[in-house]
Amino acid sequence: MNVREFTLPDLGEGLVDAEIVRWLVAVGDAVEVDQPVVEVETAKAAIEVPVPYAGVVTALHGEAGSTINVGAPLLSVASAGLSEPGVETSPNLVGSGVTKRARRQGRRRALAAVNGVAPQMSQVAVEPEKTGPVAVISPVVRKLAKENNVDLRALAGSGPDGLVLRKDVVAAIEGQADIPVQDNKVTRIPLRGVRAVVAERLSRSRREIPEATVWVDVDATGLLAARQEINSVDPARPVSLLALIARFCVLGLRRFPALNSTVDTERGEIVISDAVHLGFAAQTPRGLVVPVVRDAQDLTTRELAAQLGQLTEQAREGTLPPAKMTGGTFTVNNYGVFGVDGSAAIINHPEAAIVGIGRIIDRPWVVDGQLAVRKVAELTLAFDHRVCDGEVAGGFLRFVADCVEHPTALLGDM
Repeated sequence: MNVREFTLPDLGEGLVDAEIVRWLVAVGDAVEVDQPVVEVETAKAAIEVPVPYAGVVTALHGEAGSTINVGAPLLSVASAGLSEPGVETSPNLVGSGVTKRARRQGRRRALAAVNGVAPQMSQVAVEPEKTGPVAVISPVVRKLAKENNVDLRALAGSGPDGLVLRKDVVAAIEGQADIPVQDNKVTRIPLRGVRAVVAERLSRSRREIPEATVWVDVDATGLLAARQEINSVDPARPVSLLALIARFCVLGLRRFPALNSTVDTERGEIVISDAVHLGFAAQTPRGLVVPVVRDAQDLTTRELAAQLGQLTEQAREGTLPPAKMTGGTFTVNNYGVFGVDGSAAIINHPEAAIVGIGRIIDRPWVVDGQLAVRKVAELTLAFDHRVCDGEVAGGFLRFVADCVEHPTALLGDM
């Protein structure tokens, strides 16, 4: 019999630990290769982690609610007779190539060996445990409660089977806000999880990147009219304002590729990417995250809008996998949703630039020598001065601004 320890794998995005939400197996359970065995919550998302071994669980290293570091043992698996041909186990998490029949045989042999029973198929029967319905609180809800010191056990959930929902936690938080705080009291919020990851990334950006910012006011009247016309043609596949700005940026990066780059400080090189892996800032109950649309240059505007919407929904639900939050080459940000006009945004390290648009509001604007009321917004670009100078940065931002003011002019480049 061979007992192996399965450790918490590297979950990407620089994450160093994760919290155990719930075990999907128990000691004595037989497991197959790539079977999810535990749900963990990182600073970015809730993830079901599969085991790379087949066998029987002999130990669980950690309880629900505890934090475990990457590389630390998760669980132990005992296997017996699993090294014969056709029943090999996978050393990684990306698929094993083991046939279902071989997996079932390996599972039965392992269970029989651990229980001291001869490994004959007719002698082993694994019956699923019969349990009643279990209401599992969303990781997003748990996180919100934890950050605001709300005891979930004290809440009467309004969901099915008494499930505690986000609105229940929000109501509890609002109730706490009505309690006066004495002058000698302070609130301490742990800098961990998503807050810690974001804090470190932004701090590193400020430390390492010589950042400069340029901005320009634009007449977005034509942009809003074009978006309305696009969506009227196919309402089932709407195009968002962010998607249009993103499309303009992708076309702009084709003309000014230096902004779609990173700086390799060890080799003293600027590394320009041929592909545009477009990140976008998304505010969620877990904090700020930056999902990434890979190969955005290959997508139509509607396809780009669909991916932006899908990734935003996953981010808000806390189900966005770490692979969808890494590898970005350029970031866009619609901070106008917060009701502000402009922002000197911090570059998402190790990228070289970030573009943003503020709120679109009625302002006086000169059109053909006459004063008129137009829909005006501010565009900003923060860029790494190591990769380019103001001429390139200004040229890129002016191109995007021209696209906003004259969106039909893009037809020549699409």
